[in-house]
Amino acid sequence: MNTFVTGAKKAGSAVKKHLLTSISYMLPLVVASGLLIAIGNLMGGKQVTSLAQMNFPNSMTTLGVLGMGLLPSFIAGYIGYSIADRPGIAPGFLSGQIASFLGAGFLGGIIGGFIAGYIALGIRKIKVPKWANGLMPMLIVPTVTAIFTALIMFFLLGRPLTAATTALNHFITGLDRSQRALYGFLIGWMGCADFGGAISKIPNLICDGLLLDGIKGPEGIKVLAAMVPPFGITLSYFFAKLFHKNIYTKREIENIEVAFPMGCCMITEGVIPIAMNDLLRTLPCTWIGCGITGMISYGWGNESSVPSGGIFVIPAMSKPMIAVIALVAGSLVTGILLAIIKKPLTNEEVNEIPDENQDNEKDVDLSGVNLQ
Repeated sequence: MNTFVTGAKKAGSAVKKHLLTSISYMLPLVVASGLLIAIGNLMGGKQVTSLAQMNFPNSMTTLGVLGMGLLPSFIAGYIGYSIADRPGIAPGFLSGQIASFLGAGFLGGIIGGFIAGYIALGIRKIKVPKWANGLMPMLIVPTVTAIFTALIMFFLLGRPLTAATTALNHFITGLDRSQRALYGFLIGWMGCADFGGAISKIPNLICDGLLLDGIKGPEGIKVLAAMVPPFGITLSYFFAKLFHKNIYTKREIENIEVAFPMGCCMITEGVIPIAMNDLLRTLPCTWIGCGITGMISYGWGNESSVPSGGIFVIPAMSKPMIAVIALVAGSLVTGILLAIIKKPLTNEEVNEIPDENQDNEKDVDLSGVNLQ
């Protein structure tokens, strides 16, 4: 039993490592493509399929959409790279293309990446004659891996993957307002569970994947909820000041001055140094605020075709006023809760002046000690 548990933990850690590796490579693509879509949409651009229709706004939107279409290939390619190093990249990207062909989206890309990566890893371990060693990483491993991956994905997993993706899309699009509000709360909460860390990246990846299938509501939650922790913590500082209550040290106030502009750009990580000093109070307050933002945004039908950009992409959302209301509501709730439940600090604690009465060393006379 212990062996099974240990093996399961190792497998889970490996899956998490490979997923996070692929996400780290994928994020620049998502951000750049999303901002291109936002720039094009704000100027009235649309996706076009012929050069005759091309102008600057259309070129931005079209390029952004093409970039987002590479998402399954990026996920799969870099999962393959994480597992099998460079020989896993090409078959991984090809498995992502298969996922796009099947309409399996990001889910197919993830599965294809793991299949290609582990097949490539297995082939790399096969002993070959010395003359074939140079051909292994460039020719043999990528080609043979691609063949086996294609057979598995086209003929074994193709129909189940397509059916699973279709069922998921139908389920999400079939939710009524109250159900959307509940799921919006859950997505918002999970999306900022650890302020942009490993846990948050998984639901955010799912939101990006759903965007590829034309489901844009979860993406709106992701963009808005990511800004709630820095905005809410900043508001809590001002709310506490109104009631002459000090809840942050000078160093934390300096961190807030950095975290707020980072939050405007949808970078949540700026609040980590502040939250780490009082996790038990900060986490629940930010979770509730992010959940409320998600609930309002998704429940009232706000959508975002842009996966990143913070406050600068709110005008490109389907319902900008709902987006602003959701963001303000979640930030206010977080700010008010923090201002209420965080304990007040003394002037010495605010200025981080050490207590001279603690750990005060005294001179000890050891002249009378005999060690014999």
